[in-house]
Amino acid sequence: MLTLRQLFLNNNAQTTDFPLLLEFERAEGINLYNTEGKAYIDLISGIGVSNIGHSNPAVIDAIKQQLDKYMHLMVYGEYVQTPQVRFAEKLVSLLPETLQSVYFTNSGTEAVEGAMKLAKRFTGRQQIIACHNAYHGSTQGALSIMGNEDFKQAYRPLLPGIQFVHFNNQEDLSKITRQTACVIIETIQGEAGIRVPDTDYLQALRQRCYETGTLLILDENQTAFGRTGTLFAFEGFGIVPDILVLGKALGGGMPLGAFVASTEIMGALKNNPILGHITTFGGHPVCCASGLASLEVLLNDNLVEQVASKEALFKERLNHPAIKQIRGKGLMLAAELESFEFNKKVIDRCIEQGVITDWFLHCSNSMRIAPPLIINQQQIEQACSIITEAIEYCLT
Repeated sequence: MLTLRQLFLNNNAQTTDFPLLLEFERAEGINLYNTEGKAYIDLISGIGVSNIGHSNPAVIDAIKQQLDKYMHLMVYGEYVQTPQVRFAEKLVSLLPETLQSVYFTNSGTEAVEGAMKLAKRFTGRQQIIACHNAYHGSTQGALSIMGNEDFKQAYRPLLPGIQFVHFNNQEDLSKITRQTACVIIETIQGEAGIRVPDTDYLQALRQRCYETGTLLILDENQTAFGRTGTLFAFEGFGIVPDILVLGKALGGGMPLGAFVASTEIMGALKNNPILGHITTFGGHPVCCASGLASLEVLLNDNLVEQVASKEALFKERLNHPAIKQIRGKGLMLAAELESFEFNKKVIDRCIEQGVITDWFLHCSNSMRIAPPLIINQQQIEQACSIITEAIEYCLT
């Protein structure tokens, strides 16, 4: 009889020739457990998803309760479904008053697609400006605004009318004109290796968009829901986007994305043509119930307020001469090593020793450190000890 691993390799589509092939049986808190019961610290939160940890009882309970009522009923936007309404209401209550209309999707990538369409439809313009080294997803539209040619060249032709600027470079802002429908930018660049912009830069970008009638789209798929020490990362820079893109942690572990705008802007999708953006499963009621429960845990347990001190502890304990720099904000960090080859050896050793981390798509010599926000002091010290020991091991 074939093992589960063999069946996985035979029947499940692969995205590399060297998958990790870790086989997990359950997950709880910050840990994943393999079939032998070995615990692994999830230091990447499933890539920015599990902000409140795995298998939170309140989230599980919310999912079970919704399962007992109904699952899919109708394509998004037709029926009044309680989980969608309550979750949108909660999100809007936490956002600036200009972000008052929520469109739920299946994923963050789909939210990016919807936001791009909405900007073009509302402004009547075609040009979109994105950043070098940006990552917004892998669908055709999102790939078109990815700022790394290595990941794009095999899939051309992509969307026309895309122009790229350098992140955190005010001189490039002059490229934003009255022909520009939108600028889409990560509030903090993720796959570029966690690049935090200057506040002056983001504020100048916001002002340039106002001056040219260009919509500012902030992609907060990785940065929202406390990851950077504020509920939404843009709050730390004193700006408000015209369209906000959410995903990853939004669903509390369930697949969910959203783009949020003013009622006026979002209204552009209702006519000429009607049904300007549609989705079958977007805003699935079980996912929305999970997302609302997760957000309430995040707020009620004061997890966001604890992020800064946990960031400081990571930076204090990850003290090794081989770490050239630790970049980031909150629990969205990158530890830079000398090369991808060395970084990969360290990552592999960490996994062997029970800490799951990885590298960045556009910055392969840096290690990702983005644990669930519930991680405590002892767990941080344990993870840092394993990382520094792995570095020492790989140097010998």
